[in-house]
Amino acid sequence: MLHNLLQDNFGFSDFKPGQKEVISTILEGKSAIAIFPTGSGKSLCYQLPALQLPELTVVVSPLLALIKDQIDFLQSKNISAVRIDSSLLKEEEQDIMNGIRAKQHKILMISVERFKNERFRRFLKDISISLLVIDEAHCISEWGHNFRPDYLKLPDYRDAFRAKQVLLLTATATPKVIEDMTKKFAIAKENVTVTGFYRSNLDVNVVPVIQSEKNNKLLSLLLPRKNECGIVYVTQQKTAEVVAGILSSKGITVKAYHAGLKSEDREEIQNQFMADQVNCVVATIAFGMGIDKSNIRYVIHYDLPKSTENYSQEIGRAGRDGKKSDCIVLANHDNVNVLENFIFGDTPALSGIKEILSRIKKAKTSWEVKLNTLPAHSNIRILPIKTLLVYMEIRGIIKPQYSYFADYRFSLNNDEKSIVEKFQGERKKFIQAIFDHSEKARKWITVNFDTICQNYSTDRNRIVSALEYFDSKELINLEAKLMVDVFAVTNPDFDIDTVAQELYDSFKKKEAVEVNRIREMLSLFESETCISKNMANYFGEYPEWEKCGHCSVCNSGSVKIAKSHQLKSLPEYNYMELCETAINKFGDLLTDELLAKFLCGINTPIFTRLKLKQEKHFAYLENYRFGDVLEWVTSNNK
Repeated sequence: MLHNLLQDNFGFSDFKPGQKEVISTILEGKSAIAIFPTGSGKSLCYQLPALQLPELTVVVSPLLALIKDQIDFLQSKNISAVRIDSSLLKEEEQDIMNGIRAKQHKILMISVERFKNERFRRFLKDISISLLVIDEAHCISEWGHNFRPDYLKLPDYRDAFRAKQVLLLTATATPKVIEDMTKKFAIAKENVTVTGFYRSNLDVNVVPVIQSEKNNKLLSLLLPRKNECGIVYVTQQKTAEVVAGILSSKGITVKAYHAGLKSEDREEIQNQFMADQVNCVVATIAFGMGIDKSNIRYVIHYDLPKSTENYSQEIGRAGRDGKKSDCIVLANHDNVNVLENFIFGDTPALSGIKEILSRIKKAKTSWEVKLNTLPAHSNIRILPIKTLLVYMEIRGIIKPQYSYFADYRFSLNNDEKSIVEKFQGERKKFIQAIFDHSEKARKWITVNFDTICQNYSTDRNRIVSALEYFDSKELINLEAKLMVDVFAVTNPDFDIDTVAQELYDSFKKKEAVEVNRIREMLSLFESETCISKNMANYFGEYPEWEKCGHCSVCNSGSVKIAKSHQLKSLPEYNYMELCETAINKFGDLLTDELLAKFLCGINTPIFTRLKLKQEKHFAYLENYRFGDVLEWVTSNNK
């Protein structure tokens, strides 16, 4: 039966390894985890069951481009799949919701952030969900290489929206991460399917290259293969632009891709690459997720990857057609400090943690906060803030309750009187109260919930429901903004200093884990035994063979990564020349740690406010270890 469904709906003659086992588990009514290498068909594990399950399948994915690609594929197979995201017009979103209510769609794809949307949560409460699918599920584990705090809430969302089953998908998960995933979703270990990370068509090579020779080495590799498709990975945006310029000057059709580009430019570059109009993309890690292109013949790491997990994912984009492909690391130690310094940027200062804790303590029982305002108050970036809140939740200090939009406003498509006259009795009085006690301007009417509730016995939920009804009937155009998160303060008697230190220690522990990932990756590249086997071991697999026969160790022996060029000794720099402008701008806010981050180019929210990123000495010492720079700054301030 499964083979018939596969052939009839997807046109495939047979399953790839692991797919049938996972699909059978789901169709038996159990939850499951599928850990397959990049490009090995994880998506089919929910796509086929979704056709057989009675209710909606909801897929949570971390990337908009990935969602769009999946939707396009499913629709090409005449499978009714839809997405809800910020790129949709309000009318389009409303049509999709109505279609889901009418059971016209089998699959809904969203980002994890969509669950924060008050309107979406209200909608989902009335929808029956057969299967909740979580892509890139390693993000749910604090021990994963790409921990995302919002993912940690997914078990609660599963319960809140009564999803009958769960399917977790990922390409990279160590044994510790797998254990974390099974516990959080109560998935039996026998329902975890791991197909293996080894791919015989990928030649994995580590090439030691000193920095000054790296561009020539890259050209020697790519000029003979101008007509082949490939990706060159770099660490920083400016490197992407420089390297793409060098390759372009030699006649290679190439584009730079990084998070600093406009979203429409990134999308155009991706489309050109997929259509073979651009052969080579020089990219930061912002590029790759969702790139389902079969003929990528090479993946070259111009700079070292961030971790073994990142490396595994990135080389996994090569050779999906099963043909021989090259994965080459141009390895030296020059950007190791830069990689480490990225990690230190996510460790908040103790003072910032205390600032947030003091706000929670003042709130006493219920803390309402606009999260995007906290970076300015605490000088902590938004992702570490989210992680900090998760740590507080684990310690029993706060508990997330719900989120809502602080501001609602609407414009009229019909005149006010005609809308009110559509209702009778108490409902008519209620609708009139909304109009009477809202603030009217030339076009927009701003909803004042407090005033409405003071003058008419009602509550916020009823007002929002009425407005959403008007909007769905196109009587008004409704806008909502400024998300407010509400937390119950479950332990208001905590000691700020003690808890702040505990939380800070947790971040330092995580920081050490991330730095160690870099060390583990360097050890992998300098291994004296088969690289492919060592990678498999890292992910909890132990193949019987000792040599793959197609990695640099098997072919020519182990390598020593080229040592970085000798950096100038820090005491040789003129301290005041580098720091005077920043010191003056910091004023009373100055700390040794902030000054060291300024010199290393580790951005924090206060740098944006003080316009420090435009100063000529910002990131002047980015090639030095943050700890060494901090020690130098401290010694100069004694």
